[in-house]
Amino acid sequence: MTISVAPPAPAPAVAAPALSPVDRVSGVIFGLIMALTFTGTLSVATADRNEVRDMLIGALGCNIAWGLVDAVMYLLATLTERRRNLAILREVQSRPGAGRVHQLIADALPPVIASTMEPAELDVIRARLERLPVPPAASLALGDFRAALGVFLLVFLATLPVALPFAFIHDAHRGLRVSNGIALIMLFAGGYYLGRHAEAHPWRTGVATLAAGVLLVWATIALGG
Repeated sequence: MTISVAPPAPAPAVAAPALSPVDRVSGVIFGLIMALTFTGTLSVATADRNEVRDMLIGALGCNIAWGLVDAVMYLLATLTERRRNLAILREVQSRPGAGRVHQLIADALPPVIASTMEPAELDVIRARLERLPVPPAASLALGDFRAALGVFLLVFLATLPVALPFAFIHDAHRGLRVSNGIALIMLFAGGYYLGRHAEAHPWRTGVATLAAGVLLVWATIALGG
């Protein structure tokens, strides 16, 4: 975790991506699950075009709403994190003792990295933090709103591959099979990507994500979601 507290601070030489790979895949999977809760309740034996149309409207409307919720929560989480980082920076600069400051710095680092840090190394970080200018307040920048838009689009656009087959295939039974096939491929692909990102077993992660997604859809439908 890097202690960067506000947009006015100098930007790093190499900017980190606004959304991590995990954030991107999570948004797509969430959108898929929400869409599948609608397509999974469609009765293909009795469905007519009006019911299919209502299902499409419901799926798109639901994912628009949840995309907005996710985008707002992303902004709130980003602002909260910056405020926390600002509070840590102020405390580091205002405390004369090393013990508490070392603990604050260690808590702000990933656990694996913090476990390797010696007191002298923490002192180096402390000295650099003490030289940083303290911004008056934590705030959101234009890039944060772009990232929030990305969160919204990920959730919303994940609906389209699952819902659109019903718009072009008039046979509801066939449309459902095509829709489910696309959803299964996307769930597996999302898990495979996460597995590669984590340098784990991508095929196993893909299958596990696929199974978890199917179970979540089933549980959501069973609970009336």
